[in-house]
Amino acid sequence: MYKEYFGLKELPFSIVPDPRYLYMSEKHREALAHLIYGIKSDGAFVLLTGEVGTGKTTVCRCMLEKLPPDTDVAFILNPKMTVEELLAAFCDELHIRYPENNTSIKVFVDRINAYLLDSHAQGRKTVLIVEEAQNLTMDVLEQLRLLTNLETNQHKLLRIVLVGQPELQDKLGRQEMRQLAQRITARYHLGPLSKKELTEYVTHRLAVAGVQTKLFPSPPMDALFRLSGGVPRLINVICDRALLGAYVQAEDRVSKATLARAAREVFGECDGRRPRKKALGWALAAFLLVAAAALTATLYHRNLSAVPAKSAALIRQVAAPAPEPEKLDTLEWPADQPMDQSKDLAFETLFGVWGIPYQAQGHTSPCRQARPRGLGCLEARSSLSSLLVLNRPAVLKLFDNQGREFYATIMSSDEKTALLAVGAGMKKIALKEIGRHWLGDYLLLWRMPKEYTTEIRPGEKGPEVYWIEQRLALAEGREAPGEKRPVFDGELTKQVKQFQLVRGLTPDGVVGPQTIILMNNAIGTNEPSLTGKKGG
Repeated sequence: MYKEYFGLKELPFSIVPDPRYLYMSEKHREALAHLIYGIKSDGAFVLLTGEVGTGKTTVCRCMLEKLPPDTDVAFILNPKMTVEELLAAFCDELHIRYPENNTSIKVFVDRINAYLLDSHAQGRKTVLIVEEAQNLTMDVLEQLRLLTNLETNQHKLLRIVLVGQPELQDKLGRQEMRQLAQRITARYHLGPLSKKELTEYVTHRLAVAGVQTKLFPSPPMDALFRLSGGVPRLINVICDRALLGAYVQAEDRVSKATLARAAREVFGECDGRRPRKKALGWALAAFLLVAAAALTATLYHRNLSAVPAKSAALIRQVAAPAPEPEKLDTLEWPADQPMDQSKDLAFETLFGVWGIPYQAQGHTSPCRQARPRGLGCLEARSSLSSLLVLNRPAVLKLFDNQGREFYATIMSSDEKTALLAVGAGMKKIALKEIGRHWLGDYLLLWRMPKEYTTEIRPGEKGPEVYWIEQRLALAEGREAPGEKRPVFDGELTKQVKQFQLVRGLTPDGVVGPQTIILMNNAIGTNEPSLTGKKGG
């Protein structure tokens, strides 16, 4: 109805995953780069996860347009199947013939193997893309792993792209799935858009649909970010309803009131606002492979004399073995404690984990206090799964159900829960519960190499270049070079990018805090971690 009214060639906010409308935010570019790298490499599995509506399918459609013509692609859109049904669907997608009414797994696998060998002989690649992969059963996942055993002496014959919601990471993090998880050569978790990206996203979709006019001024855009949480599908639905409302009211642009009414219709809520717990619910789940509920006692008791008594007590509480609680706690600030002290309490606990004292912010900022002790300070925003991959205790900026800000320290985690220091006590919280109260802001400490002053970039010279080369060799289980590399050259940049890409970082070749933390994790350095294992 509103298309002609606003001079649009087509509806700009359709939820159909049309690659023409793909707004390539930094996150989407990284996701696309990971998918293409994974398919072009000689690995077995590529993993793309993200909350509902973040654009996973659209990225996949864009990837298909960039694949070379010698690539055959099979799609599984509804993976709620038995092993036999999935193998039959795979054969149907690639027109592999098999006996009518066949139920033999061996027959399916033999036919698929013959097809893959023939395709390889013709210089073709085969890719299987499984959407909604969080719905795959363990039996089907194991069969997919077995399919990747089909190979020649030099090459894998099949590459599998698993696309799903964060629960997929939970499945792949289970002990029985470790063989499959070890075959994932590229993985990426797609998060929501930032406020700046949301504005660019809406402008981009309107431009593709044929309109350059600013149909959404700044005040409605601010409200749209709060209402949608930056999730593209929710942005589309709200914007579509808002344009219809503006058309009905004969407005030339969307007002804040019209957007609020549109949101009420979309969410079915009386005040036009999404509850905070829904707006924050995108940051969910983790895919850590091993569960451990406590940090090792040895690390903490070594330096407790230098730590304030309150922090020392908290750390002992984490390090000491404790019985599993009957039920999980709710994530809320203790009513009997002053909330305005939450930040200092959280940092006191974080510093205590590292065995160093902390002075309240009336003195010096946490980062300045950490630096003289050889510790870097990483302050960033990410998804919960990305933070857990770094595997370091961190201070989280949280919000209660009334929208009030408070701070807590994540001390340890397993695949479904985390232990948080909240005020003067400890709480065991479900990861999903954390996602409802957390926008992604965190601060953690990390051990800096002696040579480190700032990000190490390609083209630089000095001892830090040799340090990177040594660290990479140790992380990848190969012998460190005998001679020092004089410059951060193209070959070393390539090695760094590959390391970053496989571990879900932006493959920019720049060695910063996250890259160094993951290098230390791969080597197994003696640093505090969420899983209680050296180096994570």
